[in-house]
Amino acid sequence: MLATRLTLRDFRSYEQAELRLGDGLTVISGRNGAGKTNLLEAVYFACTGRSCRTANEREVVRFGSGVTRLELRTESATGPHVLAVGFQPGEAKRMSVDGAAVERLTDVEDRPLVSVFLPDRLDLVLGAPALRRSHLDQVVTALWPARAGTRRAYSQALAQRNALVSAVRAGRASRASLPAWDAELARHGVVLMRDRSETVARLVEPFARHAEALGLEGGAAVAYRPRSQATEADALAAELAERTPGDLERGFTGHGPHRDELSLKRAGRELRSYGSRGQQRLGLLALLLAEREVLAETRGAPPLLLLDDVMSELDATRRGRLVEVLQAGGQSVITTTELAHVPGGEEAGVVRVAIAEGHILQSADDEDAPGERLAG
Repeated sequence: MLATRLTLRDFRSYEQAELRLGDGLTVISGRNGAGKTNLLEAVYFACTGRSCRTANEREVVRFGSGVTRLELRTESATGPHVLAVGFQPGEAKRMSVDGAAVERLTDVEDRPLVSVFLPDRLDLVLGAPALRRSHLDQVVTALWPARAGTRRAYSQALAQRNALVSAVRAGRASRASLPAWDAELARHGVVLMRDRSETVARLVEPFARHAEALGLEGGAAVAYRPRSQATEADALAAELAERTPGDLERGFTGHGPHRDELSLKRAGRELRSYGSRGQQRLGLLALLLAEREVLAETRGAPPLLLLDDVMSELDATRRGRLVEVLQAGGQSVITTTELAHVPGGEEAGVVRVAIAEGHILQSADDEDAPGERLAG
């Protein structure tokens, strides 16, 4: 699956713009504040229907406008497709694939998988465990789309058990119904833990290798740390039953896969607590590269990788290593203040995009149109 062309209107700083993406590497260059990150965010938004930068998505609508619209054209083994997202603050998003409305783009098979590196967004490393669990579950779904329902089924069972625990605690319900929900939660929980464990096992070796190549010294490791060691539903249900008194005291379920952790370490110590900002960024980048490699092996093609200002984190040698990895296969988009910071950025086959004075200038090798595209 290739993303080939993005058109957008009233997104962030752009009134309207069009961007052609290369089959391999696309480099977007421009001064700080020119709008490079806004373009990356637009690509991500068009692929997923959500922002990679903010939870307050009102911010993506250009100031002075009431609605934004993005359209992404793709090519796949099944032919060309068009993904569209319309968003007006205060209303539900309007998303479609080939003109047919969809509820979630992330459930659509005919869309590019996408991952993003933003140097100032280290939530995946520094944030709460829930963010890492959510990310891990997204990787599970990307690897095995048929398993997407497991996380939702577990979340629904957890919500039902929590509601019952709260009702029992308040004297509005009997404990007699809890064993049934223990069993239901455990049934989905062991499958969820199994999926997470299998995914992380595949990431261990490539994560360590990419971290070392990027300069994260001291030995890097990624590990899955489940709250429960149960491997069968009956065992997890028994653990839940054993902890029922504590749950009733707290008013919610305190044990299970919703308390799991994804651990990133360097030299045996948590990057979250003991890594410098530079080390944390390299750890995040290594994780994304490892996921990209595993997805390529499992799904036959790597995801579209969006890298914002990544070259400023690396010396010349490691910049070269990163570009070698990217050019080994798959689509990637890099933003930079200077084209010279991207080794091989001037080579044939690399699509170059310059942003200047609010305008997007496509490299002259664009076969469809020379020179300037649409103004932002």
